[in-house]
Amino acid sequence: MNATEAPAHRKPEDGEAAAGRRSRPGGTPAVIRLLTLATFVVILNETLMINAMPRLMADLDITEQSAQWLSTAFMLTMAAVIPVTGWFLQRVTTRRAYATAMGVFLAGTALAAVAPVFQVLLLARIVQASGTAVMMPLLMTTLMTVVPERDRGRVMGSVTMAISVAPAMGPAVSGVILQLGSWRLLFAAVLPITAVIAWRGLAKLENVGEARPGGVDWFSVAAAAAGFGSLVYGLSRFGGGGTAAPAAFVLTGLAAIAVFGLRQVRLQRRGTPLLDLRVLRHPTYALSLLLMSLAFMAMLGSMILLPIYLQNLRGLTPLQTGLLVMPGGLAMGLLGPVVGRLFDRFGARPLVVPGAVGIVLALAGFTQISTAMPYWQILALHTLLMVSLAAMFTPAFTLGLGALPAELYSHGSSMLGTLQQVASALGTALVVTVMASRADARIADGVAAPLAQLDGMRLAFVISAVLSLAMAGIAVLLTKRARPAAEPEPTAGTETVTEAVTEAEAEAEAEMPEIGELVLAGATAEPVH
Repeated sequence: MNATEAPAHRKPEDGEAAAGRRSRPGGTPAVIRLLTLATFVVILNETLMINAMPRLMADLDITEQSAQWLSTAFMLTMAAVIPVTGWFLQRVTTRRAYATAMGVFLAGTALAAVAPVFQVLLLARIVQASGTAVMMPLLMTTLMTVVPERDRGRVMGSVTMAISVAPAMGPAVSGVILQLGSWRLLFAAVLPITAVIAWRGLAKLENVGEARPGGVDWFSVAAAAAGFGSLVYGLSRFGGGGTAAPAAFVLTGLAAIAVFGLRQVRLQRRGTPLLDLRVLRHPTYALSLLLMSLAFMAMLGSMILLPIYLQNLRGLTPLQTGLLVMPGGLAMGLLGPVVGRLFDRFGARPLVVPGAVGIVLALAGFTQISTAMPYWQILALHTLLMVSLAAMFTPAFTLGLGALPAELYSHGSSMLGTLQQVASALGTALVVTVMASRADARIADGVAAPLAQLDGMRLAFVISAVLSLAMAGIAVLLTKRARPAAEPEPTAGTETVTEAVTEAEAEAEAEMPEIGELVLAGATAEPVH
């Protein structure tokens, strides 16, 4: 095999070539555009329900706690299904995975539109979440497979734009639709759009890579569902009064996750893990994973606290609240392509470090909220937070997955999706528990309830700001670019030494061309298996 031939075992290149035939040079492959559009729709569906809760409570005659289960069940299903997607995406073709995800989502949406009672609607949301859980890992795994490294930042930025704008638009879109009629219109409007996207996607989508046959370890499936589901549920229950039951769920979840992890280590020896934990052996990926988990905690904390502050203490309607925070979400999305291009040019650290600093400053600003803070200041702080998150998400995600070998892309994206759900639940539990505990203590001291709640929010933002300082420290440790998975990955402190060694080797090779030729010949020789 000569130096220009591709290694025979790199199956993803076949998919890359196929996808490349449908994209212009330097453009976004057609398969990525199709998957991004589908992912945009399913993510938009997640936040459409925010403004519909009061209408649902009245129409279905349910309590606020029951209505909240529509969001809780969705989140639990995502947490239980995502760990399985790493295995699933390696066992089926791209078209089969896409058809399964969109078909399940369509079935859930149709069922929700005609749900006669709350229980059926709850089941429909669980079905929807099962399809949604597959789409994001499918999109990210395919992107890392078909997009050359030099273009990954730009393409990932475009993807980030779509998936960031979707949740920001959800509350505003649902507010407009609810002005026209019943909450069923939310699902009726999404159904035909999703059907058209699914049909067009199946007509144009090409398979990327090759499916690998293999069975599923049902014990691992059960352990993952019980572990991550119990953990996320327990975390989501903190702050709702009483800590014994949530703590029991959290401990049960952690125990099941420990069993799940031990099982995966054993299965890795046979090459059939449900979630391959070897992704954590790559330092750059592990640091990126921790960084993004902290970022998700900061983002979800603000998403929980700001609506409570704006509606309960400032008297805004849900639609007004959605419109106030929408510019930040749109700014985050629209900056995605710009951040991606900057990543391709300068690497991760010049973007991630300023992004972490911006997050610290925004959260520090929110610690000063009051009943008289001008709305333009709230808008400015929220926009700074979202822009800073945009500067962090695309580089960290691209850098982390880029540090993995191709066969671990699906497991890497699955791991990130799983920890995203856990971090979101943990961030929500943290800020709600801190806010509620502080407010109760202040009320016991004789402070009025609104002022006590405001004081609790300030303390919750202080805790979030402190956590963001850890995020800034981790950002400094990231390298500018991921090294190939087969090579050692230097930390930030050793990157300069590595570059110096590389330059010295280049000079030595220039002085000894004969030895350099022998080295090159050895590097391009067929490896012995």
